[in-house]
Amino acid sequence: LFAAMAPKAMKAMKAVTSISKTGLAEAVATATELKKSDIMKVLTSLAEVVQKEVKKTGKVTLPGMCMVKTRLKPATKAGKREMFGKVCVVKAKPARTVVKAFPVAAIKQLFK
Repeated sequence: LFAAMAPKAMKAMKAVTSISKTGLAEAVATATELKKSDIMKVLTSLAEVVQKEVKKTGKVTLPGMCMVKTRLKPATKAGKREMFGKVCVVKAKPARTVVKAFPVAAIKQLFK
């Protein structure tokens, strides 16, 4: 009776590797018939431009891919907090800026 109610064991997740900069450059080069070295320069300069813009304005949109935004996380006070039924002593943390990326709607639709 209890065996039927127990949840099934989860499958072990496989290690997922993302595409490297070189792999991305090769894919774009074959799709656009440009040299791989030119694509590498474009990717490098794109990264630099995005970094400068995020630092300056706090928001950059890469059309068809994602929007990169900065967000100010407020400071937290020191004290005792209850986490998972246990009381923990928490240190104070200063306010900090975090960077978040939001995918465009077309990418979100791929996973529905």
